[in-house]
Amino acid sequence: MTRAIVQIGGPFAALLLLIAAFFAYEPLRKPFGGTPPPVEELTVERTVLDENGIALRVRAGGTEPVSIAQVQVDSAYWRFTQDPPGALPRLSGAWITIPYPWVEGETHKIVFITRTGLTFEHEIEVAWPTPKVDAEALGRLTLAGLFLGVLPVALGMLFYPALKSGGAVTFQFAMALTVGLLAFLLVDTLSSALEIAGRAAPGLKSALLVWIIAALSCLLLWGLTRWRGQEFTPLGLAASIAFAIGVHNLGEGLAVGSAFATGAAALGGFLLLGFTLHNVTEGVGIIAPLLERRPQLSILAGLACLAGLPAVLGLWLGAFAYTNHWAALALALGAGAILQVIIEVGLLLRRQIGQQSQTRAYPVVFGGLILGVAIMYLTGLLVEI
Repeated sequence: MTRAIVQIGGPFAALLLLIAAFFAYEPLRKPFGGTPPPVEELTVERTVLDENGIALRVRAGGTEPVSIAQVQVDSAYWRFTQDPPGALPRLSGAWITIPYPWVEGETHKIVFITRTGLTFEHEIEVAWPTPKVDAEALGRLTLAGLFLGVLPVALGMLFYPALKSGGAVTFQFAMALTVGLLAFLLVDTLSSALEIAGRAAPGLKSALLVWIIAALSCLLLWGLTRWRGQEFTPLGLAASIAFAIGVHNLGEGLAVGSAFATGAAALGGFLLLGFTLHNVTEGVGIIAPLLERRPQLSILAGLACLAGLPAVLGLWLGAFAYTNHWAALALALGAGAILQVIIEVGLLLRRQIGQQSQTRAYPVVFGGLILGVAIMYLTGLLVEI
């Protein structure tokens, strides 16, 4: 027992001595004429506009605590309150409240000035009242989420009779179409996650976590589906596709909810129509594995809810509690789930092709892949926020 303690504690003790020696001798002081200057970072994570003015959630980064000395709004200095007060240690956050009479629809520029003289800018592109958590707001966001998620997926499922009547070739085409749809969603989800991570506090390493969580979620889901050594059933594969699309729609809802909360997008008919057309294809991908066996209506309804209802949750969180860091990680989780489903569908499609003439199957598969990507790209042009 004593030997084990020594073996484990020895390296830790040596590490502590090394750290103490570094701070005692400061090897960078003499070669560079003194101790390097501190590096400060300040990131705005959330903006709230109401009748009391402007409230901003900020997070400190860099190597030294950040002390906010002054705040400018539209080139004028304004008084502010900070909660909690005082210097912000690395990666800690605080709310900055400014009693500024903002104007709806206008752009406002905020500048934070630290005690060391560094400045950090934040722009409110379109001033818009932040939604309050009440029954009316939740009801409207829920209705919007149903239009963005559940209803388009359900509409896509209405293609089931037409696809089922096509036989084996149609099944292969539908599965290849599903891979194309999911491949586009994978790239779109990863790019969105990395873009959002770039707006988070640098010290949180959000971009790195995006890749780690995407890989781990894919491996975890792969392991959960393989621990019994059994292949996916058609219903299981359809449920996996619905789950992966649902996590993607969660991130989609986060983006839309945040845009509505900040006034960056108006909930108009064109935007709703765009999301409907974009997400209808997701319903086609979900029912593709079920073409060889007619499912019950309750199963189809459950799959539509699994894929679409996360958009409602995303709208709620985006409107009332959005932060770039957690939004990026949610999208990373979705990317991992989508990648795992692409692998599963690809394996199923490979087995199907192996049972028939490859010369006949490959044109059908490549056609489905290309059409799936093309449909998602063209309909995605309608939902740019």
